[in-house]
Amino acid sequence: MDRRLTHLSGLPDPRPGRAPQVAVIALGSNEGDRGEMLRAAAERLRRLPLVDDLVMSEAIETVAVKPDGPDPNAPPYLNAVALMTTRLAPQVLLGMLHAVEEEQGRVRAERWGDRTLDLDLIAYGDFRSDAEHLQVPHPRAGERLFVLEPWLSIDPYAVLPGAGRVDELVHRLRSSDDR
Repeated sequence: MDRRLTHLSGLPDPRPGRAPQVAVIALGSNEGDRGEMLRAAAERLRRLPLVDDLVMSEAIETVAVKPDGPDPNAPPYLNAVALMTTRLAPQVLLGMLHAVEEEQGRVRAERWGDRTLDLDLIAYGDFRSDAEHLQVPHPRAGERLFVLEPWLSIDPYAVLPGAGRVDELVHRLRSSDDR
């Protein structure tokens, strides 16, 4: 069966469909029922249009990272990573991620502040963008174990475009922590 949209005339839509891509999404929460926030966000992401599949890592607890570095006095985060197979354009997906954050009570009062839900688009296939409103791959993902370790747990062959294999990035970050 042809899965293309059908015009009102009953004829198949002649526009080619977007090829499915795997989007890597980081999820985090340090306010409210953090586990429920992540679970509800994953369910909401699964129901987005043009999403074919979503696999989410187990959540890990981490120290909050503020502009000046780790802040052990801030409420700790639960972090996870989801791999989403989608036909949404990256710009549209990012807008939908922001909408899901707002649905779950996110208020953007301070940069890197506490939040009910944070959804970051880490990677989108091999797509790259340096636009101010769409930076993909995420510019700091390769420096964040709280992104890389959950990602690696669900994709042992993961590659962060422009940065390299995720297992090697994790090894480098862990080695520099040991010094």
